[in-house]
Amino acid sequence: MATLFLIPAPLGEADTPWLPEPERARLTHLRHFVVEAEKTARKHLKALGISTPIRELTMHTLNEHTPAQDIAALLDPLLAGHDVGLISEAGCPAVADPGAQLVALAHEKGLSVMPLIGPSSILLALMASGANGQRFAFHGYLPVDAGERAQTLKKLEQRSRDNDETQLFIETPYRNDAMLEHLLSTLSPTTRVAVACDLTLPGQTIVSRLVRDWPKEKPALHKRPAIFLLHAQR
Repeated sequence: MATLFLIPAPLGEADTPWLPEPERARLTHLRHFVVEAEKTARKHLKALGISTPIRELTMHTLNEHTPAQDIAALLDPLLAGHDVGLISEAGCPAVADPGAQLVALAHEKGLSVMPLIGPSSILLALMASGANGQRFAFHGYLPVDAGERAQTLKKLEQRSRDNDETQLFIETPYRNDAMLEHLLSTLSPTTRVAVACDLTLPGQTIVSRLVRDWPKEKPALHKRPAIFLLHAQR
């Protein structure tokens, strides 16, 4: 049976291998790919040592602009008996990523789905935060409007307090500094706030403190990929 391989991508410019060698070796035969961005995918696949010349690979795009009715056709190589690799812009495909729709369709068709080990910014941030890793939820982007965002943060804080559940979310990178200030001015002094930035990269920054203990000198987050976490004490 043909297999849909879910291939993690590096979280930034990767100078060192980001997949374990046994995982990488399982991919060298692939000729067909579904990618979030073709230019980025070509760079990643070249670094992975795909044996076929890059220009001879078949690539189809799946991103937030792909019409829902076009997704099923991306399974055609699998239905014809060819293994296919799914790779997103960064991190793990199908997690906070449109690739999840393709995976769901593959299961509906009875196809084999094989997730591979690689970097996940969500899990890495959770691991490094000291917050509860038994119960957690990822919410993607919060509202842009300051009033709506404050209300959402208060709701997430209460949910965290009621359920002992860590809440994770992201922000457009140029608004990261404002988000951090908003967190520290909105949440309870005893709520843990963590930020993980440039994970796995040389400039990696991870800070996790109760709101009341956050240092006055805050990390510069502007235009850097970051994940925010909050965990409220009961």
